Amino acid sequence: VRLPFFVLHGEADTVTDPEVSKALYEKARSTDKTIKLYPGMWHGLTAGEPDENVEMVFADIIGWLDKRCNAVTLDQSLDPFDQGSEECSDNIVISMATASGGTQANGRYLCGLKGPGARPHSAM
Repeated sequence: VRLPFFVLHGEADTVTDPEVSKALYEKARSTDKTIKLYPGMWHGLTAGEPDENVEMVFADIIGWLDKRCNAVTLDQSLDPFDQGSEECSDNIVISMATASGGTQANGRYLCGLKGPGARPHSAM
């Protein structure tokens, strides 16, 4: 894994072992990775927990995304693919162009990515 990611896991999870999430975090080659373990929380971090816990998880997710919004251009986000596999990069660009119905002017965003291939969520 070389793309930015955020791992969230309840430490009291009995469905999936939190150690697996820790291993993913430790072994991933991404330079932008975050792990957040929630003591006493279970598998369903956004459902089945008390409201204050769910609100805390969503606040952490939104905070993580907000820090990255407008910080990375579309070209920069595809750069890791360009070094290892042009096919992967081309597939992503083609998929975005197909989903968006063509090219888009600079300044549009898709999940915090800025660039000609990105479209706002409402346009998808």
